[in-house]
Amino acid sequence: MTPLTGKAALVTGASRGIGRAIARRLAADGAMVAVHYGHNETAARETVHLIDKDGGRAFPIRAELGVPGDVETLFAALEAGLAAWTGQVRLDILVNNAAVTADSIETITPEAFDHLIAVNTKAPLFIIQRALPLLNDGGRIINLSTAATRIAMPEQPYAMSKAAIEVLSRSLAQVVGGRGITVNAVAPGPTVTDMNPWMLDSPEVQQMVGSGNAIPRVGWPADIADVVAFLASEEGRWVTGQVIDASGGCFLGPRI
Repeated sequence: MTPLTGKAALVTGASRGIGRAIARRLAADGAMVAVHYGHNETAARETVHLIDKDGGRAFPIRAELGVPGDVETLFAALEAGLAAWTGQVRLDILVNNAAVTADSIETITPEAFDHLIAVNTKAPLFIIQRALPLLNDGGRIINLSTAATRIAMPEQPYAMSKAAIEVLSRSLAQVVGGRGITVNAVAPGPTVTDMNPWMLDSPEVQQMVGSGNAIPRVGWPADIADVVAFLASEEGRWVTGQVIDASGGCFLGPRI
């Protein structure tokens, strides 16, 4: 029996990149996975196809985040999918992965900042609020942050939106701990996905970026998915209220 057999999971932003890797890993561990996407239905169905091909179970659900009614749309689709695939509207694992990037402090506009906060900060908060009545005792909430919250980087508006997620994770862990629910944040460093197109097809750039890590390489989606899978498993039952840095030691300091 695989570790998550009989569990139901929702992974937001699961059509590509880190979200796809997380969805595939949780499904490989036995979970039924709701593959959320905002716009790219083709990519989401490819994620579901890959899970099916590997012997897992998944279904896609669409909801654009950061717009009015986003959480209601998401949960209407989720509840219908869970009822159809599992026969009950219950959830065991929630992974808030969906996010958008942003310009630097010098160039970001008020409108872009509002959208950034709506997707990266507001949506996870209210997704959690809506999910809590569905979440079984002993469940897992895993929020994706970024190693940039502890590093001075030009993309600080993005890091600001994720720093709030780290505070939320610690505070919520205290609130729901009595139900045996763990809440943690996972903070990737530079990871090769289409969210970072400047790294995708350039081994030279990957080598340069990776050289700043204690483990001198860039991250890959599977590196992050493995950490999420641990936190989602029974083995992660005693870890809560933490920010797990999954960056390979990104910018820990100069090598002396």
